[in-house]
Amino acid sequence: MTAPATAPFPTVVQKITARLNDMLEPTRLDVVNESHHHAGHSGDDGTGETHFAVAIESPRFAGLNRVARQRLVNRALADLLAGPIHALSIRAAAPGE
Repeated sequence: MTAPATAPFPTVVQKITARLNDMLEPTRLDVVNESHHHAGHSGDDGTGETHFAVAIESPRFAGLNRVARQRLVNRALADLLAGPIHALSIRAAAPGE
């Protein structure tokens, strides 16, 4: 029995997920590729991996305002935001909010 085929390189969604899991230890994380909604628009490089939405819940956000929470996410994804990510929508909450 052979293992299922996997992509040779991680997708941008996989990179975002791994980075946020490592750096912010979320209790909930949803990463959605919304690039198909922006095909042919500014920032679309044809890869289908340029526009994303993140919904994240993390204890690290407790006591922080919306801007500080988004800065933590942006800091965790800084190199991806400079590269393949053209647009990122962020919904960040602390547990229980």
